[in-house]
Amino acid sequence: MTVLTGSCKCGKVKVAVRGQPVRIGICHCTDCRQESGSAFTFFAVWPSDRFETKGETGVYQNRRFCPTCGSRMFSANDEEAEIKLGILTDAPTPLKPTYELWVKRREHWLDPVEGAEQHQEDRI
Repeated sequence: MTVLTGSCKCGKVKVAVRGQPVRIGICHCTDCRQESGSAFTFFAVWPSDRFETKGETGVYQNRRFCPTCGSRMFSANDEEAEIKLGILTDAPTPLKPTYELWVKRREHWLDPVEGAEQHQEDRI
């Protein structure tokens, strides 16, 4: 089974996920843009029983981050964990988005991901 690992910038918070994600996406919504400080967020979702984390995290609206360096890390509940893929150790990642959310807010200079479902707002 494939294991992907990652950490925050300072290395105090670490994550690991096993197997393939349930879904892989890019989101262009205002919340994701503000949280990431970028034009979009690149993430994947795994069942919570395939996700592990070590180290203390801060939390804001169920979004976890490193309180030392501020890296945005993940969101998790009893069912699933959504990992920010930019924290993975290996780059480029072998994961490709299968859908894009809030494309009505995508920057005009960004092209759609080839083969990915395009959603004007959230997935239905």
